[in-house]
Amino acid sequence: MADLALARKVLQTEANAILALVSRVDGRFERAVDLLLGCRGRVIVAGMGKSGIICRKIAATFSSTGTPALFLHPAEAIHGDLGVVQGDDVVVALSYSGETAELLRLLETIRRLGAKLIVVTGEPDSTLARAADVAIDCSVTEEACPLNLVPTASTTAALAIGDALAMTLLVAKGFREEDFARLHPGGELGRRLMRVEHVMHEGDSCPVVRTDALMRDVIYEMSRKGLGMTCVVDAGAALLGIITDGDLRRLMERVDAILDLRAGDVMTRSPVTVSPTTLAAEALNIMEERKITSLVVTNDPDRIAGVVHLHDLWRTELV
Repeated sequence: MADLALARKVLQTEANAILALVSRVDGRFERAVDLLLGCRGRVIVAGMGKSGIICRKIAATFSSTGTPALFLHPAEAIHGDLGVVQGDDVVVALSYSGETAELLRLLETIRRLGAKLIVVTGEPDSTLARAADVAIDCSVTEEACPLNLVPTASTTAALAIGDALAMTLLVAKGFREEDFARLHPGGELGRRLMRVEHVMHEGDSCPVVRTDALMRDVIYEMSRKGLGMTCVVDAGAALLGIITDGDLRRLMERVDAILDLRAGDVMTRSPVTVSPTTLAAEALNIMEERKITSLVVTNDPDRIAGVVHLHDLWRTELV
């Protein structure tokens, strides 16, 4: 049978390891964030073994939150890959002992190039820590391994430090939801955070007619733009209403000579509008509730920024 008591102890040990890091978020951590914030190149994250696996995740987190980063395998680096490191980069090296031979062999090149070095280690007095611009202490009192051998609590602590650095940097850089969506266009999070300004029809692709436009011109504009509707504006380009395919069908049932009418005679006044920063998912909800297929996007109550159609949301797989 599974030793549930041991499983609980593993989780408690790793939780304790993370909690112990809270008091170590001090001036050294702040200096590390400053170095990352000032980085004009890339963040190079390097580590061996289990630390290397943690490094890959940290590098991915940096990259997904607006900080260009990559993982560098120290053993491969000393056989040619070291060329990726440039003087305007920041190297983040993970080594619990602080004496990983492959990382130590990179020190001379890092210093010669002028790249900055942040070391995350369990030994603040180690060779790597002493050579670093900033050394962050991620030591643990014990591993979660019953033999106290397998890197468990120590790798969890290193990963937590990496996340703390990335999230603090995210806020310092002013990284926003729309930035995240831009970097994750194919994922569920990206779709959920997409704004209508990224999918709307604007400029010449946005159907617009004046209130005095004859219906033949209205129909031509609607057909040419292919959105099943058109905005109606006054002489000052202020939005007054819309005309949809449905409006035309209903009009044809009531009026014989519809081509003699003008846009202002048949438009629906005060149409439903949204702002460019409205979430695409929210726009979809409005369309479903109102049983409409398009929304006018406005910068203020009467200035048209574009039109978002249900088909645009289909293409983003929100529907």
